[in-house]
Amino acid sequence: MKLAFCLSMLFSLIALPANAQIELKDYADARGYIDVQKLTCRQLANTYQEDANFLGVWYSGWYNGLGKKHAINLPRVKQDIHEVIVYCKAHQDKKIIEAIDVIFKAERR
Repeated sequence: MKLAFCLSMLFSLIALPANAQIELKDYADARGYIDVQKLTCRQLANTYQEDANFLGVWYSGWYNGLGKKHAINLPRVKQDIHEVIVYCKAHQDKKIIEAIDVIFKAERR
């Protein structure tokens, strides 16, 4: 009986539709622009990994430019992007810029 229940649960999980990945360009307006201050963690979590990484690098450059920094620490940027993506997958109701703020504040501690 337990085996039948476990198998039925397994098959019901397999039958669930997977979240389709959405291309980053699908978030652009009619002129091709993406408002990066409005992008949500849900959008980041549901895009392709290479698009999420691309956005992460873009945000890194944006924030470093605001801070008048003119260098990049590749291992740290890669780690920060990974942490933002992980945070966003767990907090999909947040905006990406809010996730970045959380990660940066945690890094400064």
